Amino acid sequence: MKRALRWLGTGLLFVLVALCFAPTLVPPFLDRIYYRGPISDHFDGQRFFNPDADAMISRPSGAITRWLAGRDRAPWPAQVPVHPVVPARRVTGNDMRVTWIGHSTVLVQTAGLNILTDPVWSERASPFSFIGPKRVREPGVRFDDLPKIDLVVISHDHYDHMDIATLKRLWERDRPRIVTSLGNDTILRRNGIPALAFDWGGRFIQRRDGGMVAGHPTCEAGAWQCGEAYAVTVERVHHWSSRWLADRSRALWSGFTIETPAGKIFFAGDTAWGDGAWVRQAAAHGPFRLAIIPIGAWQPEAVMHTNHVSPQEAFRIFRMLNPTRAIGVHWGTFQLSFEPIDAPRQAIAALAREQAIPADRFIAPEAGQTFSVPPAP
Repeated sequence: MKRALRWLGTGLLFVLVALCFAPTLVPPFLDRIYYRGPISDHFDGQRFFNPDADAMISRPSGAITRWLAGRDRAPWPAQVPVHPVVPARRVTGNDMRVTWIGHSTVLVQTAGLNILTDPVWSERASPFSFIGPKRVREPGVRFDDLPKIDLVVISHDHYDHMDIATLKRLWERDRPRIVTSLGNDTILRRNGIPALAFDWGGRFIQRRDGGMVAGHPTCEAGAWQCGEAYAVTVERVHHWSSRWLADRSRALWSGFTIETPAGKIFFAGDTAWGDGAWVRQAAAHGPFRLAIIPIGAWQPEAVMHTNHVSPQEAFRIFRMLNPTRAIGVHWGTFQLSFEPIDAPRQAIAALAREQAIPADRFIAPEAGQTFSVPPAP
């Protein structure tokens, strides 16, 4: 008995000492170096940053405490009914079909290509399987019903956008081309997932014969006469990155312009408005047939405005990009903020009515809903 008590006392002392030293020991232990390269206007040699201003969740008015206590946070249902669909295996020619899987995961099918954005099929957006934001909408397409995926773009390393379990399954099943921004390829490679990583403005071209070219413009012949299957340009957005907090901004965040023979697609990833210059830069790479724009996780705005766009800002992005169609994402799947579950969708619909925009030009569909994007007029 005495021996057991002695072991217990030693164990408690160890835990107490560990807790005392945690503030200084844990952050360095959890830090990682994902990228080494030259200093630039958004990389200081150690960490990336937004050229216009910093971004990270601030903590005014005790918002984090209120979140943990459940105060001011709109109640969400534990589950929203979803009717999964089975997409076509391929969509050829000039047709373009879009399916919202959930959160920021979208399946775009066009010109014989199957494209996925920020694929997440896990139950939680968390490093742990037992805690963290839990999915309330099941994926709109079951993983096993996915067609063979050709291209995956990954905007940054937050758990609701870079889901290693899903990416491993995709790589093992389909061997898709995975394109991301600087440093994220290190995280993926450590998990056995090859990826191509580029800085903002970096460009990658995939040829139909399987070859690829990085950093070169499309050939001047036009109309994809030089053998391109698609091209991806990594775009500046306003956000931050981290897997373990101590590794904050060790990897770059981005959006993407995806060029296909059937038209251009813009995916904003996860972003705040910042100074708005990134929107103008992206708009210069249009015209866009489809824009994928985040609309949720914006309340309380005093906390979230440096991290996520509000529906009003999302609508400004839509007006500046002027795509044929837009889909609102980053809402209604994982509760990451205070607003009600359907508030982003309702806000976008109201803004369209106020500004006399056809209701089908910028939509926030149900998970599993597929819609067609008409060619640019």
